[in-house]
Amino acid sequence: MAAEVHALDLVLVVLLVWLGWRALASADLFKAVVQFIVFGLLLSLAWVRLGAPDVALAEAAIGAGLAGALLLDTLARLGRDGAADETRPLGLTPARAGIALACLGLAGLLVASVLLLPESWRGLTGPALQQLGNSGVSNPVTATLLNYRGWDTLLEVGVLLLAVLGLWILDVEPPLPPPAPDPMLGLLLRILLPLAVVVAGYLLWVGAHAPGGAFQGAALLAAGGVLWHLARPLSLPATAPVRAAVVLGFAVFLGVGVAMAAFGGGFLSFPPAWAGALILLIETAAMLSIAVIMLGLFVGGRTGKAGE
Repeated sequence: MAAEVHALDLVLVVLLVWLGWRALASADLFKAVVQFIVFGLLLSLAWVRLGAPDVALAEAAIGAGLAGALLLDTLARLGRDGAADETRPLGLTPARAGIALACLGLAGLLVASVLLLPESWRGLTGPALQQLGNSGVSNPVTATLLNYRGWDTLLEVGVLLLAVLGLWILDVEPPLPPPAPDPMLGLLLRILLPLAVVVAGYLLWVGAHAPGGAFQGAALLAAGGVLWHLARPLSLPATAPVRAAVVLGFAVFLGVGVAMAAFGGGFLSFPPAWAGALILLIETAAMLSIAVIMLGLFVGGRTGKAGE
């Protein structure tokens, strides 16, 4: 059985390397996008094999799903004429050779670092599990993201906020023309959108004690919004409600941290009696904000300047 497991892992590694290269080197843009999506799905399987189901959910929804849909939508709007100048083989130039060598060197350093790790290292797993009862949740991943290292997660939400703000303030080229509404996608939208909302809520709730949480739920909500956009093209101008939804997650997260500090605790140090409720509040606000941010990044162009 162990030999079969190692064989599966080896095949998975070979496929990931091959698909990654083909997605970059393919002369056919459509094939390259499809290979990129398959690469993301196989990468999700790799994360499952590594025992990280939360990361696997995020990779499948964002890396393969949302990013793949964005590339396919862009390719469809460009059409054959717009993509004609890109359909050419990738030649080996000195710059590309240098980048390839740098990537191989970095990969070699990472492999060497892993091989040099001690065979046994206590790490922080023991202390983290000992404090799990005071974290407010029973899922170690959620406890790590929202309690043990809440600073890092707060900054991650802030990076997403800055990304969509950067999109709004940049003077970019006019957006590509929207595709015509698709009646079949409209039918699919009526079936899948309510299901996406329900499952996103379930992922948010179950994240306290099982794989799931705000990021996974937000990815599913954003996927529903993307499907809506593909079925019935929409714009997402930076109106007051949209701006409020975008900053909601970061504002609630920061506000809870400041409140904890003001009442005598440390910044983002939750009292055990209130930790569960506070984490659920933060994750609910973060899920809504991240979903709107990802949808805004996908839809792109606005119908006017921010605030109009």
